[in-house]
Amino acid sequence: MAEIQQENESFLTDISIRFGDLEEKNKMLKDRLLLIGQNLIETREKTSSDILEIKKELELIKRNMERLVSFLETASAEFSKFARKEDLEILTKQAKMFQPLEFVRKKDLKKLNV
Repeated sequence: MAEIQQENESFLTDISIRFGDLEEKNKMLKDRLLLIGQNLIETREKTSSDILEIKKELELIKRNMERLVSFLETASAEFSKFARKEDLEILTKQAKMFQPLEFVRKKDLKKLNV
């Protein structure tokens, strides 16, 4: 009978140790789960912050692109108003042929003839 009681005590001790081990493992798993949850929250906050910053930068890039397109459209519309190099050369030749300083006014001629 003492032997049966000793076996029962040994069995209960073994179960108690195993139960303690399971409780410790459960506590460790709970701590790990809390840590993973905390890391997940921090990662989500950082990702949200990064996405917000990227969205702001994208909006800035969009505005700059719109301004650039507007400027290019205005500049290209103005190009048609510019004179071509060949046209300027023709005008320069015509101006050289026409020497206004060499012309005499009628009243100046009359003064010379008097």
